[in-house]
Amino acid sequence: MRNKTYISKSDKDTKLLGKKIAEGIKEGTVVALTGNLGSGKTTFVQGMAKGLGIKQRIISPTFIIMRKYEIKKGQLRSFYHVDLYRLEGNIKSELLNLGIADIMKSGSFLVVIEWAEKAKDFLPEKTIWIDFETIKDNERKIRIK
Repeated sequence: MRNKTYISKSDKDTKLLGKKIAEGIKEGTVVALTGNLGSGKTTFVQGMAKGLGIKQRIISPTFIIMRKYEIKKGQLRSFYHVDLYRLEGNIKSELLNLGIADIMKSGSFLVVIEWAEKAKDFLPEKTIWIDFETIKDNERKIRIK
């Protein structure tokens, strides 16, 4: 899965890639999403949620920073969708206040973070980094590192 590049030609392609990746994800994984506004990060997360069997509508938690969804897929129990777009200043302190460090110690979780470059020094070494780049209108380059 790592060190691959995909070209998405539509929102549907982006969601399908997210779904495919989520279906093979292991518990205790942190996925860090980077890319410009409108580059497909939330669309990708919607696909991941579908791959995990989450039925709720997935919207970016821009104003509340984090949303939690309960799942029962294998060992996974909780899916956390975090959006750091609005955070500035001491990001580490904000993440500690949100309880992200405790969540990442729990084991049976999946954390997906939009605008994760803001928390690069806070995230575990084994974090999966996925970069979204707009090529044109609906076309995206999605790189998994």
